[in-house]
Amino acid sequence: MIDTAALRHNLSRVRALAPGCRVLAVIKANAYGHGLVTAAEALAGADGLAVARLGEALALREVGCRARIVLLQGVRDAAELKAAARHGFEPFVHQAWQVALLESFRGPQILRVWLKIDSGMHRLGFAPAQVPAVAARLAACRAVAQPVLLATHLADAERTDLPVTAEQLRAFTAATSGLPGERSIANSAGLIAWPEARADWVRPGIALYGISPFADRTGAELGLVPAMTFETEVIAVRDVAAGERVGYGGAWSAPCDARIAVAAVGYGDGYPRSAASGTPVGVAGRPAAVVGRPSMDMLSIDVTGLAGVAAGDRVELWGREVPIERVAAASGTIAYELTCRVGRRVTFATRDA
Repeated sequence: MIDTAALRHNLSRVRALAPGCRVLAVIKANAYGHGLVTAAEALAGADGLAVARLGEALALREVGCRARIVLLQGVRDAAELKAAARHGFEPFVHQAWQVALLESFRGPQILRVWLKIDSGMHRLGFAPAQVPAVAARLAACRAVAQPVLLATHLADAERTDLPVTAEQLRAFTAATSGLPGERSIANSAGLIAWPEARADWVRPGIALYGISPFADRTGAELGLVPAMTFETEVIAVRDVAAGERVGYGGAWSAPCDARIAVAAVGYGDGYPRSAASGTPVGVAGRPAAVVGRPSMDMLSIDVTGLAGVAAGDRVELWGREVPIERVAAASGTIAYELTCRVGRRVTFATRDA
């Protein structure tokens, strides 16, 4: 279930956390698994949308989305630049050959572009020493709207105990000193934990989906509402005797006589195989825990002590009852990965409540 009201609430929460900033809502990777079009419609109140690639942006235009759309990876060749110009997309520029593509572009359109600066992430972007020359080339380019927007990306904003983010902020400030144009720095963690990173535009991703970017806090603790509820149902209940093993490899043995519910979900649906025994789930609104190794299609749950559990009972894997952050921690991964890899055979309805 995707709760579109939760998406709108989280956008409002972002605005409250970063007052006066424009919001570029990041909906790449199928909106972190929440549905590209669903998220775009729910987040129409943002000042713009950001996707990774041209194909994602074209999919939005095909359903009538007229929002400002930013391409975080920019364009890959002249054909993509032509398409971006035709549809009014705004590419990040992070490589010298992308600047050359803009200089050679002869279409009638004028593009808004975002100059990506590598302040310390060391993934995409121009090194600070390169910025003046690149900015001058873009300023002279007839195909580029002026002034260009200036952006960087924070590598470790979740950690306020490390100097990395402060160093990146200083590097970005120095690299852009004297240049005109709006600035964008902060991701979800940055806009929450680093007020000085908010600048003109914030680029929230995970927070919009009600999930905390911090290891020690849940989304609910930040005033966010989970937009995704991943649920299934019990298909069998059985008793196992003390010492009997459950599941592949006998990864869990009953310490005493136990009652096990089998739920119709597994790694074939995107539930993490790495989920350890003890990973929280909800069964008919009550807390329970995974036992044994999740298989492709089924999950074993210890319901010892929960009276009346029966086939057909609802099982929440994550959502409002079971924080996805806790599931991710118990699985040795991050919540981003869990939402992104929910499988194709899972059907998500939407609600607006």
